Amino acid sequence: MTDTPAPNSTPSPQNSLGRAAQAVRDLLPRWSEWSSSLRAPGADLLAGLIVALVALPLALGFGISTGLGAAAGLTTAVVAGAVAAVFGGSRFQVSGPTGAMTVVLVPIVHEYGGSGVLAVGLIAGIVLVVLAFAGVGRAVRFMPAPVIEGFTAGIAVVIALQQIPAALGITDAEGDKVWRSAADAVAKFVAHPSILTPATALAVAVAILVGGRYFPKVPFSLVAVAVATLAAQLLHLDIARIGEIPSGIAAPTLNFLHLGDLTSLVAPALAVAALAALESLLSATAADSMGVGTRHNPDRELFGQGLANIAAPLFGGVPATGAIARTAVNVRSGARSRLAALTHAVILAAIVYLASTLVAEIPLAALAGVLLATTVRMVETASIIAIARATRADTAVMGATFLVTVALDLVTAVAVGVAFAAILALRAVAKSAKIEQVPLDDDGHQSEEHELLREHIVAYRIDGALFFAAAHRFLLELADVSDVKVVILRMSRVTAIDATGAIVLKDAIDKLEHRHITVLISGMKPDHLRPLKALGVFTTSDSERRHIFSDTPRAIEYARMLVLPRNQYLSMNIEE
Repeated sequence: MTDTPAPNSTPSPQNSLGRAAQAVRDLLPRWSEWSSSLRAPGADLLAGLIVALVALPLALGFGISTGLGAAAGLTTAVVAGAVAAVFGGSRFQVSGPTGAMTVVLVPIVHEYGGSGVLAVGLIAGIVLVVLAFAGVGRAVRFMPAPVIEGFTAGIAVVIALQQIPAALGITDAEGDKVWRSAADAVAKFVAHPSILTPATALAVAVAILVGGRYFPKVPFSLVAVAVATLAAQLLHLDIARIGEIPSGIAAPTLNFLHLGDLTSLVAPALAVAALAALESLLSATAADSMGVGTRHNPDRELFGQGLANIAAPLFGGVPATGAIARTAVNVRSGARSRLAALTHAVILAAIVYLASTLVAEIPLAALAGVLLATTVRMVETASIIAIARATRADTAVMGATFLVTVALDLVTAVAVGVAFAAILALRAVAKSAKIEQVPLDDDGHQSEEHELLREHIVAYRIDGALFFAAAHRFLLELADVSDVKVVILRMSRVTAIDATGAIVLKDAIDKLEHRHITVLISGMKPDHLRPLKALGVFTTSDSERRHIFSDTPRAIEYARMLVLPRNQYLSMNIEE
């Protein structure tokens, strides 16, 4: 028989090292995740091919949207996609450049340039690895649905606004915000209109949306881009092209920065890390709902995304996240394991090496059309309508998140949305908390003794959470008590009590006892009693024994003893 260590004993260094080693092992890949797929790889290889065909135009488009070029987008899809497929926490997740990340990266590119963006991605990757070891991945479960829908719709609008210049053939649009540059592009297009470029973007978008509706398994994004490219080549159309792409993975362009530059990049890196964590975990959760019997590991997913974002900048790639659209295509294409996501990255790498000259001829307007179609698919109209019909509070949270996303940035929008939702939730909980006078007895006796008790003893039942948002209203209501000798607070239905609630309760008790009104408490849970003891509501164990009762009948009996003359109290007990 072995001795068990005392609960409060200090853990030994060996135990701490053992737990740390186990935490590392939990985040690393296992052979069991690959063995079955390697024995029968057909379904995963086919799914990987389909996802690669869908991902190619998106990677090109998002790379160009960031300002680092199409090669950066392809590099991200290859490097980050492969690393996250091996080390991530979801067997269906497909990672790469995304529209949401593009929204955050554009201002960073303008302020710090290409090297700054790569440094931001590297720092963000390190932050994600730290978050994985800290076990932060499970926190995404607490993200309110109105916030998710609000910033998803906001991202869609921002991505659409980003494509307006390319869709109109305007290369010199100005503006520090996407809506300003979009407005400037429209103004310049109106001054010198040309129908060819916007027609190309519109045709590609319509083909993707209409074709995808009737033939969902056909990669219409690739088909539409290929047709637009072929038409531009055959007809010698004067449309802006992607331009030359290195015949291979982009050369490393991450330069060493001064300490001052790195310090200024910490805040953007934290924003990128927050977005990468949020979008990746939401995408993995969506993959779980589409798959059968699957459940991702949130901390390992952060670990995999962290490693992906450390690796991608070393090859000239932009920060990456799990991509909801590509992950959904992966699941619906019959993927069974991580091999599908890894296959997608390998196929994209082959395209970079073998077909870079063909990719260079793709019209920018065609990629703008692909991304415009993507924004339409991003918005879940049914979910937005359902939330808008639910409550006014949910509508307000969703609307605020949407507006801040479009006007400012995504991370600020998430912070505002969560804070707004928390405030409204606290307001609702505070409203649900109530204090009401209740009968002392449930047996319906109406004797003179009970009438006398009702004149001098009053019982209040407190329901809900007694915390800072509801405590002062409680104090005001309780302060109105008059013409009684004993107040019984029935607290068995109190769900929570914080320090503010305990302080307010202490103030109420002090005020009543200053007026020579005794306060008794019944039914309080032990964990709710601790803050009262800590704040000195009952200064001695004797006063606690005389004022706190396990149930209401005992408190009533003690109150009768205090209020009634001794001979009347004894005679009443004999009659009962």
